[in-house]
Amino acid sequence: MSVSTSLIQHLEQVTGQSLLNYKQRSVGGGDINAAYRLQADGIDWFIKLNRAALSEMFTAEAAGLTEIMASGQIQVPAVVSHGQYGGQAYLVLTYIELHALRGESARLLGRQLASLHKIQQAFFGWISDNTIGSTPQHNARDSDWIRFWQQQRLGKQLQFAAANGYIGSLQKKGEKLLEKVPLFFSTYQPQASLLHGDLWGGNAASDYQGNPVIFDSACYYGDRETDMAMTELFGGFSQDFYKAYHDEYPLDSGYKTRKTLYNLYHILNHVNLFGSGYQHQAENMIDQLLSEVK
Repeated sequence: MSVSTSLIQHLEQVTGQSLLNYKQRSVGGGDINAAYRLQADGIDWFIKLNRAALSEMFTAEAAGLTEIMASGQIQVPAVVSHGQYGGQAYLVLTYIELHALRGESARLLGRQLASLHKIQQAFFGWISDNTIGSTPQHNARDSDWIRFWQQQRLGKQLQFAAANGYIGSLQKKGEKLLEKVPLFFSTYQPQASLLHGDLWGGNAASDYQGNPVIFDSACYYGDRETDMAMTELFGGFSQDFYKAYHDEYPLDSGYKTRKTLYNLYHILNHVNLFGSGYQHQAENMIDQLLSEVK
């Protein structure tokens, strides 16, 4: 898969930009999509490609990036175009040269993310469904966060796992946990904050000036603790980041327990995306959570 000549011509038509004497090279785009940097005179784009059947995934990602950009709180790549052509789905973004978050960049990200989370709605969910990786993520609006998390997050991942053949102990433990979810919120009332939705360390960086950049979003409005919990998965962010966030917008003391409840969603998603290597971790997390509410 590459950016074909015919797709280049199509992009010229839909964007009104000339791509004369363009050059392209493959760049890292994660586990789901093929990705390329496309350069021409005055043009520097990041292009994701996948099967045409997944074009709605890019439509939703574009909407999420646009919503975060419109908030004015934190930098994201600008959406140039998205659609499908010649059997391929595409998402075209402005290219940003990325660098590791360190020191003041990490602190600034903490402050900016706190500001993003202060943008709130009267409902949990979003304007449409989207994806977490390539897994469908359901976002039907709901006034009740506990029900939303039971039905549209953990419940859906357990249903996907069953359809993928993960039955038995994972399902039994998962069903028991679903019943216990309200107990984790006995003294805490989440607000519906604007979320990145997939904020692990690989989806945040800084530009050459040190300004934070977040990308590969899976936006919705939900408990801000879910974003913060995911920052602690797969290595986590720096202490500079966490201190700056907490100074700006302190977390409830119960977060230390609920972060496992929230990260279970992502580990179950890894079971569904990448296989049984994550099943044991998911079951251990469920056991840990059940032990908290005996």
